[in-house]
Amino acid sequence: MESSNTKLKIALGSDHAGYKYKQAILAELTDYETTNFGTNSPESVDYPDFVHPVASGVASGEFDFGIVVCGSGQGVSMTVNKHPNVRAALCWDLPLAELSRQHNNANIICLPARFISLDLAKELVERFLKTDFEGGRHKRRVNKINC
Repeated sequence: MESSNTKLKIALGSDHAGYKYKQAILAELTDYETTNFGTNSPESVDYPDFVHPVASGVASGEFDFGIVVCGSGQGVSMTVNKHPNVRAALCWDLPLAELSRQHNNANIICLPARFISLDLAKELVERFLKTDFEGGRHKRRVNKINC
């Protein structure tokens, strides 16, 4: 998926529980410009240290999308959604990945590595990145999200 001959920029971050999934997803994203904010090992870490940079980059427009992964997906979701202009969606099935883009214009996908298969995680990312925002009545609602 390319826009105006420019590759989409995607930021990734995870904790130790999401490390394996993040690395595998990163390897699949060859059609995109990616930045990995870590972690870079399965050693125990604090997820905010690795997902705040993802959210900051998406919020500023430096990155088009973000992908964050932890064990439940909840911690990373709570963290990145603290940033203005971030609309992160915790996804565990394909309809959620699609609807989060179509209706909510989500710009970060949060994945629960301990609750979904790696194959499903890869499918979720692909569906998320390839689904367009529908706009229309949804744009009005999305414009009301930031505090």
